[in-house]
Amino acid sequence: MHSSPSNPSRSSLAWTIFCQVIDNLGDIGVCWRLACNLAARGQQVQLWVDDPSALQWMAPAGYPGVSVQRWAADSVMPRPGDVVVEAFGCALTPEFIASIAHCACARAQKGLKQPVWINLEYLSAEPYVERNHRLPSPQPNGLTKHFFYPGFTPLTGGLLREPDLLARQAGFDRTAWLQAQGIAWQGEHLISLFCYEPPALGQLLAQLRAGPAPAQLLVTPGRAQQALAQALERLGTDLAAPSRLRITHLPYLSQPDFDHLLWACDFNFVRGEDSLVRALLAARPDALGVLQAVPFVWQVYPQSDNAHHAKLRAFLAWLQAPAATGAAHHSWSGLANAGAPCLPGNPAALAAAQHTATLVRARLLAQSDLAQQLMDFVQTLAAHK
Repeated sequence: MHSSPSNPSRSSLAWTIFCQVIDNLGDIGVCWRLACNLAARGQQVQLWVDDPSALQWMAPAGYPGVSVQRWAADSVMPRPGDVVVEAFGCALTPEFIASIAHCACARAQKGLKQPVWINLEYLSAEPYVERNHRLPSPQPNGLTKHFFYPGFTPLTGGLLREPDLLARQAGFDRTAWLQAQGIAWQGEHLISLFCYEPPALGQLLAQLRAGPAPAQLLVTPGRAQQALAQALERLGTDLAAPSRLRITHLPYLSQPDFDHLLWACDFNFVRGEDSLVRALLAARPDALGVLQAVPFVWQVYPQSDNAHHAKLRAFLAWLQAPAATGAAHHSWSGLANAGAPCLPGNPAALAAAQHTATLVRARLLAQSDLAQQLMDFVQTLAAHK
């Protein structure tokens, strides 16, 4: 993260965030961004995570005001801070829950405020998010846990956004960043690929190889590179044959450089929660210095019960996506109308997607961000205790 801590406009609180890494590193990615966003606003943050190894490349320099602790079965747990955040229902240990109650009792005897206990939920555009956001959940030990839902509308907790995001984007130099990454760029369309195993990947490759304009596919490591290899094998593609497509394999990028990747590209394929938010906010200055949003397609995290179908449809309804954009999102996630043409190869549909990206980015920038809303919520609860 490039944000630097700002002067706190209110008292600095101690936040304890708990995170379990399930798969694909989205959990720790969101929790690290949240920790840095809070620290940038003058808060002190401890991040407890069961597998912090990804932070070695995700955040190699750390961040001022954020300390990382390994959360293991035999960990000596900390005293609860002013705010305890249980990220994505990661299930705090009974011992730590008991320590929250003990701390609350000790503080109450001294006339101090009790710790605020928050369950930070997953991101969705479905209607239940607005209904359940900020609802209290009384616990057997007498404490109250509150549900806090990130979201896309003013009736939700908002999205993570750094205080200096717009200034960083305004000063972004696409050419210099590509050169610093060792990415050879000859002016062709740049397309990022961060995905699971999208059914339409083979179709995308075939369309990009055939034109209408030269393109370079920047492929992130892990599942995206594996999916690409499998798609090329299924196509039986001869990479030495004439093609309008060039493929570049990327190393693991820090969170700031992943953001820069999305800003540098002309189109982004993203997946999961964290990269969707970054794609929604992605922009770079044009020749006149005006920030231009970058169009994207999102692959929703696949679930065995097909709950991701409703999640994608709710997101597209909020996006107010034109037909071609919606069809591309459905196709990329393997829903009913798979087979839609890929947007990067369709100039008219690409222009519509870019227009949509511009509109939704403006809507999001008009809303308060997630870290600020969390801080405001904590202050509101504290004022009524």
